[in-house]
Amino acid sequence: MDTMALYPAKTRRWTRREYDRLIDLGFLHEDEKVELLGGQIIDRRAPPRTRRWSRLEYERLIEKGFFQPDERLELISGELVVREPQAAPHATAIRLLTRALHRIFGADWNIDVQLPMGVHDESEPEPDVSVVSGGPRDYLASHPTRPVLIVEVAESSLAFDREHKGSLYARAQVADYWIVNLVDRVLEVYREPVQAPAAPYGWHYSALLRLGPTDFISPLATPHARIAVADLLP
Repeated sequence: MDTMALYPAKTRRWTRREYDRLIDLGFLHEDEKVELLGGQIIDRRAPPRTRRWSRLEYERLIEKGFFQPDERLELISGELVVREPQAAPHATAIRLLTRALHRIFGADWNIDVQLPMGVHDESEPEPDVSVVSGGPRDYLASHPTRPVLIVEVAESSLAFDREHKGSLYARAQVADYWIVNLVDRVLEVYREPVQAPAAPYGWHYSALLRLGPTDFISPLATPHARIAVADLLP
C-alpha cells in the first residue's frame, strides 16, 4: 500500500544536484528505474511511487551531509517526512512532558526529546518524547528500538499522529502511546496494539482513553506513579 498517498504529510524535495550526487555515491543504482520529477525521486515500476529509503540508507545520508542542520526530518515507512513546525505551545508541552516524566521515572531511564527511534527497517521516527531504559551510553552503537512510552504533541499533525504514527507504533509493539492533543486540550492514551488489516501499517491500538485536565494518568511502566493531565497541557 502506498501510505503516503493517504495522508497530507509533506515529504522532502530533492534538487537536481542532490539527485546527481545520490547517483555518484551509489545510493541510486543503474538497475533502479527512477527519475526526478517535481523534486521527488519516482520509482517508475508499476505502480509508480516515490522511492523508499531504508534506515541504513537514511543514516548514511546523514553521515554524508545531505541534510541541512535546520531540516526537521524523520523516516516514516521509507519516506523522508518533514516534521510539523514547533509553535510556542508545542515546545511548552514538550518541556512539561519532560519535567513530569523525569520526576516519575528517575535516573534509570532515558527521557529522550525528538531523538531517533529504530522501530522498523524502513522507519526511524523522532517522537517528541520517548522513554527507554538504561543510561545514555547504552545506545552508543544503535538507536533504541523498545521504548516503554512514546508521546507526540499534536496540533496540525493530529490526524497523522493518530492514524499513521499510531499504526506505526502499534506495529512496533509500543505498549503505551500518548498524544498531547493541543486542539481539544486532552491527553489521548493508546494501548493494546492488535493487528488491523485496514490500518496504514496493518496494526492499530484497540484501547483509547481521552483524559481531560482534571484527570490523572499512570504510565504502564510505572503503574504506581500518577501524573496530572493538567501538568502536561500548556
